[in-house]
Amino acid sequence: MRHLASLAAVAAFLCASAGSAADKKVGQRTGAPEQLFSGIGEGTSDAELAREIAAASAHPLGTLENPVRVGGPEGERAYLGRLRCADGKAPQAFDRKSGGIGAFGAIVGVYTLDCGSAAPGRAQIAMDMYHEEHREDRAPAGFTIAR
Repeated sequence: MRHLASLAAVAAFLCASAGSAADKKVGQRTGAPEQLFSGIGEGTSDAELAREIAAASAHPLGTLENPVRVGGPEGERAYLGRLRCADGKAPQAFDRKSGGIGAFGAIVGVYTLDCGSAAPGRAQIAMDMYHEEHREDRAPAGFTIAR
């Protein structure tokens, strides 16, 4: 799923270059398709991902700089279902919003969680759903994880 970030980057490049392509004279060739699509599907190497995880770990879990890594929308729902407030109850989760580009180069989703009068109260948690192989067992500050 991390390949989607690469595909999105290529799509953005193609859209941005469309204007400059219109400025060229008819009959002039643009870049070769092979060049435009090189790198798609290569993904991130294990060593690169390990470096990204180490760098992200310097920041609090659940932030844009260290989003919770999950596998797809179902991974987001499963993780939220395991989160507990200080009183042991599940927080109320509100709609997912885009949080921009996270530490791992993908668009992250941000959920607003509400524990009511229990700690941590109202909080936002950033999640990166492009990590199919990962199941997060840590909780952001103020929360616990039901096992």
